[in-house]
Amino acid sequence: MVDPLAEVVTLLHPSAPFAKLATAAGRWVARRAEAGRPFFCAVLEGAARLTVQGQEALVLEEGDFVLVPAAFDFSVSSLEPPADGEETAYAFRPDGEIRHGDPDAPPDVRLLVGYCIFGSPDAQLLVSLLPQLVHVRGQPTLTTLVSLVHAEFRARRPARDVVLARLLDVLLIEALRSTPEQAASPGLVRGLADERLAQAIRRMHEQPNASWTVAQLAREAAMSRSAFFTRFSRLVGVTPMEYLLGWRIAVAKRLLSLDGATVADVAGRVGYGSASAFSVAFTRHVGQPPAHFARRPNRRATAAVNADT
Repeated sequence: MVDPLAEVVTLLHPSAPFAKLATAAGRWVARRAEAGRPFFCAVLEGAARLTVQGQEALVLEEGDFVLVPAAFDFSVSSLEPPADGEETAYAFRPDGEIRHGDPDAPPDVRLLVGYCIFGSPDAQLLVSLLPQLVHVRGQPTLTTLVSLVHAEFRARRPARDVVLARLLDVLLIEALRSTPEQAASPGLVRGLADERLAQAIRRMHEQPNASWTVAQLAREAAMSRSAFFTRFSRLVGVTPMEYLLGWRIAVAKRLLSLDGATVADVAGRVGYGSASAFSVAFTRHVGQPPAHFARRPNRRATAAVNADT
């Protein structure tokens, strides 16, 4: 059986992680302005406050795990941040730990924090299918996985990049499938949590080349057409046909990246009866014809640039 969640994470191609141990004492705040990179954090001891742009502030406690698939402006602080709200000083210690706040006091909180890069050419689309913020409590497996990422990142042993990529795959899947259904924002995770919608989503992933209609997908879900359309749109955040188109384009991009792939062959494998119809749809969605996309330089290698910064 096709697993849509695993397929999406695999297509995202997570790589080039950075992970560190952060400790803090007293009143402190750390601010970050990212460019949409995935950010994750596991609380080892103590508590802290996480504020992500567009989200309510979260109090993180020992054993909590947070994943933001596309982080932009966010801050992590003590439960009572400095009155002026300004970022406090921090220092890197010889063992690689970063200390926020009072450098001499015993730490109030210990965090494992990190980020990675999604190497997929369609990362923005795929990330839009995921929850905007994942907050999981009481799942020690996630803390263990982050610890393994941190240890592997620092060790610099042979096959390091391969091991890190596999660990990131597992970390992302475990975080997403551990998300409480009621807490997840609209997206693939909430759709898969619904037994009926999950059946239709799996069918789209199993046969992206089939001539699906809303009525046919509704039958797969054992629902009426109108009820299926409304429920899918509410839980997944897009209409069934928008989801299908997005998935077809994501699959097409992967296929076009393979040596020897032709536009006509890819068109047939993602449900288009002719290369011209596929070219029109692809160009409208991506902004360039599939033939041009297929000839682009391979950008996956750039995902590793500045991995250790």
